[in-house]
Amino acid sequence: MKLPRIECKDCGRHIAAGPVAGRLSKGRLARHDPPKRVSLYGTALVSCPGSLDIVDLPVSADQLEFEDNEKALASSLRQEGVRLVAGVDDGGLGTLPLF
Repeated sequence: MKLPRIECKDCGRHIAAGPVAGRLSKGRLARHDPPKRVSLYGTALVSCPGSLDIVDLPVSADQLEFEDNEKALASSLRQEGVRLVAGVDDGGLGTLPLF
């Protein structure tokens, strides 16, 4: 999955931002080093202050949607070679057992 690049407010570099669970329009910047880390800190591992910040994504993520029709889902699973067990109670969750 290719992640969008967002400008870090602290260092100005464009950093990958992964999605934040439950917040489709937000992302978390990846951990990254500050500019000139080696000249300032030597070999010590130092993160940019903007690492792991929550930022607005340019386009909100799509919510995963499930098929409403269980028969259509079962048919597509059979086409993929998945064997379904008939008569197994799914606990009322509307799910299909896959083993």
